[in-house]
Amino acid sequence: MTGTNLEDCSSCKACDLASTRQAVVISRGNPMANLMLIGEAPGAQEDAQGAPFVGRSGRALDQLLRDVDLDPEHDLYICNAIKCRPPNNRRPKKAELAACRFWLDLQLAAVNPKVIVLTGATAVEAILGIKGGMTQLRGQWQIWNERAVMPIFHPSYLLRNPSKAAGAPLDLTRQDLDAVRRRLCER
Repeated sequence: MTGTNLEDCSSCKACDLASTRQAVVISRGNPMANLMLIGEAPGAQEDAQGAPFVGRSGRALDQLLRDVDLDPEHDLYICNAIKCRPPNNRRPKKAELAACRFWLDLQLAAVNPKVIVLTGATAVEAILGIKGGMTQLRGQWQIWNERAVMPIFHPSYLLRNPSKAAGAPLDLTRQDLDAVRRRLCER
């Protein structure tokens, strides 16, 4: 990579997604936060607006965060494993994840979060190197680079599984995010 700061990301051409994107989607929230949330990739709304988690999934995520007394704009820094939208919202390819890793590492170094939340299997694979098994992984604290990491279901999965019953994915995700909030208070 020739870029040495995050602003250089906007001109990145390290993978084929550069030719189909509308915008490079870097982050939103507080770059000084102790909590970093990493998603998969921008969707159509994120590509159009240039910010992560601003579409339907983002609104659901923001509400979940507020439900456990976390302010999405103040208490955390939000980004994705890759910065450009894959066509038709397909899962990012390994080469795309690898090409964007430089930028994600810059974000991790700049924010230096104490706690990281990973939304969905792609973010878990990108950071922890663990494939699949979100049902088993979610809610289980992991340690990565001396940081506490909490995998949670992706908000788009929760929108497809909207049951509010105890033990349903939505309820479990609220519990996971509440555990994150409590962990932040300990540090």
